Amino acid sequence: MILSLNEQDIELKPTKIVAAARNYQAHAEEMKAESPREPKFFLKPPSSLLAKNGEVILPKASARVDHEVELAVIMKTKTKKVKPENVKEKILGYTILVDVTARDIQASAKEKGMPWTIAKGFDTFAPIGPRIVPVGEIDFRNLDIWLRVNGAYKQRGNTSQMIFSVEELVSFISNIMTLEPMDVIATGTPSGVGPMNDGDVVEAGIAGIGVLRFKAVRER
Repeated sequence: MILSLNEQDIELKPTKIVAAARNYQAHAEEMKAESPREPKFFLKPPSSLLAKNGEVILPKASARVDHEVELAVIMKTKTKKVKPENVKEKILGYTILVDVTARDIQASAKEKGMPWTIAKGFDTFAPIGPRIVPVGEIDFRNLDIWLRVNGAYKQRGNTSQMIFSVEELVSFISNIMTLEPMDVIATGTPSGVGPMNDGDVVEAGIAGIGVLRFKAVRER
């Protein structure tokens, strides 16, 4: 997959996508879950990535597939056990990612105490783009973030509402697993997550980055 960085084409080929769970208080509340005392995260496979203007496939296996707009971090260098104050020099830039979730499959996994891998890992379940904005060009601590379905706003928030900052997330994760160049970290979603239906046009935006557009299509 190719994303632009200051008009330069960058091949985005991560070894993993690491996604923070319940990193906005309002989202934790709407999911009827406690706010985490330390970062919680899960993995999405690189095969779930989808370029801008693509189609998210709503699988037959799920009756409800939800949108979750997130600020995404793209790593620049191999990173292991980095301190929060040194995180910025390890990051290439920021983009938008929509963490698509088969909500009914996730709910079933939660009830059984099982991982969320299936609910998060279908092909096309991680639309990303439209570009990478270099570190230093935007302040990730104060960015309006939103998502519209067929022109109607469903999610609205600001990255200042994150429970754990980008520095805290990257540092925490790097103390568990080595982050490789082009790895993607999704930093959590504001409240308002909800279902997508066949034919829906979805637009996800973050101030200073742009708008990521895609269409939801039911698997035939």
